[in-house]
Amino acid sequence: MGRRLFGTDGVRGVANQELSPLLAFRLARAAGALVAGRREGGRERPFVLVASDTRVSSGMLDAAVTAGLTSVGVDAVRLGILPTPGLSWLTHHTGAAAGVMISASHNPVEDNGIKIFGPDGYKLSDDLERHLEDVVERMEQGEDPLPRPTGRDVGRVRTEAGWADRYLEYLAERVPVDLSGMRLVLDCANGAAHRLAPRLFAALGAEVRAIHTGDSGEDINVSCGSTHPEVVAEEVRRFGADAGLSFDGDADRCIAADERGNVVDGDQLLTICALDRIRRGKLPGGAVACTVYSNGGLREALRAAGGDVIVTPPGDRHVLEAMRTHGLVLGGEQSGHLIFLEHSRTGDGMLTGLMLLDVMRRQEEPLSHLAAQMRRLPQALVNVRVARKEGVLDRAEVQEVIARAREALGDAGRVYVRPSGTEPLIRVMVEASDPALVDEWARRVVAALEHAGSEGVVAQSVSGS
Repeated sequence: MGRRLFGTDGVRGVANQELSPLLAFRLARAAGALVAGRREGGRERPFVLVASDTRVSSGMLDAAVTAGLTSVGVDAVRLGILPTPGLSWLTHHTGAAAGVMISASHNPVEDNGIKIFGPDGYKLSDDLERHLEDVVERMEQGEDPLPRPTGRDVGRVRTEAGWADRYLEYLAERVPVDLSGMRLVLDCANGAAHRLAPRLFAALGAEVRAIHTGDSGEDINVSCGSTHPEVVAEEVRRFGADAGLSFDGDADRCIAADERGNVVDGDQLLTICALDRIRRGKLPGGAVACTVYSNGGLREALRAAGGDVIVTPPGDRHVLEAMRTHGLVLGGEQSGHLIFLEHSRTGDGMLTGLMLLDVMRRQEEPLSHLAAQMRRLPQALVNVRVARKEGVLDRAEVQEVIARAREALGDAGRVYVRPSGTEPLIRVMVEASDPALVDEWARRVVAALEHAGSEGVVAQSVSGS
């Protein structure tokens, strides 16, 4: 097989360029044929759910995906704008043969992506992704071995706009927290949660101030949402809220802000929920799964309470794999992508918000006190945009400076450098007890990457200093 289509979270690229309607059509044909091939004689035609976020290219790709599915004799049920975790849940609970989510999550508006869920609501395995890649590559080379039914055997298209309500009802039933008297700010990132999140939290009794609730798709994630948590933090201060919740474009992430307007990231949210479960004896395995990017303060806080962490490579699929392997129910990433496996089979921003608020209500503590349970170690996270990710880390000067950084920081520090699985970025993480060393070696590694052919630093955060 040649090129890989699937990254750490589906197939992504600039819509109408790398991710063209033709590629979406071929991918949907391959996925639909896989589903149709499992149908037993006499069974009704299988159906696949299709949903999207608000971005402007989603309609174009929705049409291509729908055409691809129906061209192999599979029905396509279009759900419209819906958070990714909502599609995962509905796929599992409606008898769907699969679910296709059209979204690039937190990526810029020009990007888009395709995520595919199996009938169990989980994302596809590596083996199934490779199978789809092989089939798509054969199509690109002019060979299309897939069925082309005609007449009554062609798949049908129908729309089920009301199914999103079933997902909201499920969330409210699973976490029936009374939010009466609580003031909340919700940043919906002009994305998939723009209608559902305000409805959910208001229905549970909160006084809600919702911002960035547009649906034009032109400004999804633009200076808002979980990648810009300072926005919701400022609005919390202005509104005098008890907390703020900031989602990303497809609402599978949540970053919070406390009542003082301080950002509470995914590591802190994971700590809050894990410590609460440890106290109540409801953390199977006594551990949570997190990634190499998670701040060392998370491990410190859990170990002090008798718990621990299992560290995975970056990406929610690795977190989920570790959870299922070790029998864990809680895991997540610093980005706010948290998985509560008892309730959801993927990250769910609105569910994360509910879980956080439930802890606040039961412990009768403000969010600032709960967040203080984790002492953040000085850490720098830098994204360096590159023209091509391939080969940059193999350059001798880059390898040399990374090795020197690891030697200088020793056992008390960490350096981690890798290409992004979803964007043309090289991600750099440096952590140590001395913030000056963190700053120095982060700058040196970034400089080496820039010299190796990057296009500059596009985002940076330094925490715990």
